[in-house]
Amino acid sequence: MDKLKLIIQREFIAKVKNRSFIIMTFLSPLIMIGMGFLIMFLTKQNDNKIKEIAYVDNSGIFSKSDFKDTKTIKYVEYTKLGLEETKKKVEEGKYYGVLHLPKIDSLESLAKSVEFFSKDTPGLSTMNNVEKNINSKLSSLKMKQLGINEDKIKSSKIRTDIKLLNFSGEKSSKLASGAKVIVGSIAGYLLMIFVMVYGQSVMQSVIEEKTSRIIEVIVSSVKPFQLMLGKIVGNASAGLLQFFIWGILLFVGVIVGAMFLGIDSSELFSQDMNPEQMAQMEAALGDKAKMFVELGKLPWLTMFFLFIFYFLAGYMLYSSLYAAVGAAVDNQTDSQQFMMPIMMPLMLAIYVGAFTVVNDAHGPVSVFFSHFPLTSPIVMLMRVPFGVAWWEILVSMLLLVATFAGVVWIAAKIYRVGILMYGKKPTYKDLWKWIRYSS
Repeated sequence: MDKLKLIIQREFIAKVKNRSFIIMTFLSPLIMIGMGFLIMFLTKQNDNKIKEIAYVDNSGIFSKSDFKDTKTIKYVEYTKLGLEETKKKVEEGKYYGVLHLPKIDSLESLAKSVEFFSKDTPGLSTMNNVEKNINSKLSSLKMKQLGINEDKIKSSKIRTDIKLLNFSGEKSSKLASGAKVIVGSIAGYLLMIFVMVYGQSVMQSVIEEKTSRIIEVIVSSVKPFQLMLGKIVGNASAGLLQFFIWGILLFVGVIVGAMFLGIDSSELFSQDMNPEQMAQMEAALGDKAKMFVELGKLPWLTMFFLFIFYFLAGYMLYSSLYAAVGAAVDNQTDSQQFMMPIMMPLMLAIYVGAFTVVNDAHGPVSVFFSHFPLTSPIVMLMRVPFGVAWWEILVSMLLLVATFAGVVWIAAKIYRVGILMYGKKPTYKDLWKWIRYSS
């Protein structure tokens, strides 16, 4: 036990004292926030670019009022100039594109004959706007042809706003679902990134020690299983320390931001707000206030402890595999053939979370993969904000722990043989022999 403690301490200190670890621990949150603002800025800059579209209406049924300008799209009529001359102007770079409405008697045929000329492929949002304007005009004309009163059609439309409640009477909303998706996705992606980063760190450490032949000296006084477990736990401790520092920085950032906006920080974490508090938040944050209210209703304490558990269990499960791969190979290049089987469950978990949990968090696919040990750390974290029964979480935890124990046992067998093997590129057949090796 004392030797295991020393190995854990050595790995933890080596990781924490690393200059890149210290820098990235405090710099990563700033980089992530900066990237978010940069994306928002670039998106805004891109959206602010005004696109002028010249249209030539040979059909004679459109007017300037039918093409509604937006903040980024302006329509200019060039019917009198003609199509060919207008195309030349666009080619000179003066306009974004040319919209041509040919002279056709049938509205149905006209809808299929409209042309748009441009140097570059137009954006999807731009074409949606153009099609929306044309569809609106043609639909209006078609209703007149059929003798349908358009005003009565518009007045007959009713917008439904369904109130969401559970059987205990607790209210929810579509905005709450959006908040749950965001939080669950962030938690899942963070866990995947850390499992990959710290898992590969364990593998790299094993490869370096094996290449430098230090491993031969170490295993003369320490059992290979203790060495492997020490590396895994040491790196996991460094990862948890990084998480706690980020959590503190995030908490302090929220408090400072609330003070800057003139909001009582306790309101941000309140489950229920009175109208006066809500009005104060709306005055400071506008429409975003409702999102913060919904975020405050999430089970943050439960999610925090579950995140710690799934991070540790998921990390140790995959790190044992990374350690086994590191022991089996002599260099980073040779490890690539074994990486795909390890990466595939993580990638599958992200895809299941992004496309299945978001649509139906309690569907059979979501439930299965939140229990399946190789994907449960990510998928279950994505499901938790939507509300998961405790017995499901408990089953998922037990399966994950049992699988971890089995994987560590298998990885240890590969590790104890692989760390002393040199000069040969191992195959899956070799790994199978090492697992069966009993002495």
